[in-house]
Amino acid sequence: MSEAKRLAAEKALEYVQRDMIVGVGTGSTVAYFIDGLAKLPFPIKAAVSSSEQSTAQLKKHGIEVIELNHAGTLELYVDGADECDGNKNLIKGGGAALTREKIIAEASRQFVCIIDPSKQVPVLGTFPLPVEVIPMARSLVARQILERTGGQPVWRMGTTTDNGNQILDVHNLVITDPVALERELNQIPGVVCVGLFARRKADVVIVGGTPPQVL
Repeated sequence: MSEAKRLAAEKALEYVQRDMIVGVGTGSTVAYFIDGLAKLPFPIKAAVSSSEQSTAQLKKHGIEVIELNHAGTLELYVDGADECDGNKNLIKGGGAALTREKIIAEASRQFVCIIDPSKQVPVLGTFPLPVEVIPMARSLVARQILERTGGQPVWRMGTTTDNGNQILDVHNLVITDPVALERELNQIPGVVCVGLFARRKADVVIVGGTPPQVL
């Protein structure tokens, strides 16, 4: 699927304009997009990054990375997804950067999601739903999720987010109302962020292929 990822990332470069501050996500598909930013025939002003991994790659290419607090509202945010349904609702967080990704998505006027065809699903939930939690609340949140949804939370051991938190991956969900589930899980004390991007879903989804499909 690496070729499909590259094709999706290259198509997303068409949304980048000269002297723009670009929001940049995390993951293997976004890595192709970052490489493409460095090859554009015009400069961008800077990037706002969702992870230390992306920040390092951007800086390696000589692209300035600034904080969102200094950038204000962004015109464009480009990121991948672990799943995408037919309504452009997403599951994100496989790379444990979901909180910063959701913040940047909220701060952006246009959210372009780049995926390979394997990420398209009719109903979200085959990919375990990541939930970032405060460490002391991990067991509490897991019990609450089990009671409220019937899903099976599994601690992603050995993973600490860039915010110093932990991840629960919730298995065995069939997410027919992603907006409602996002709202429900956000009410549990100790939850930092839910990897459902439904209230603020993607504006554009690019599916890698020959040619890429723009949804």
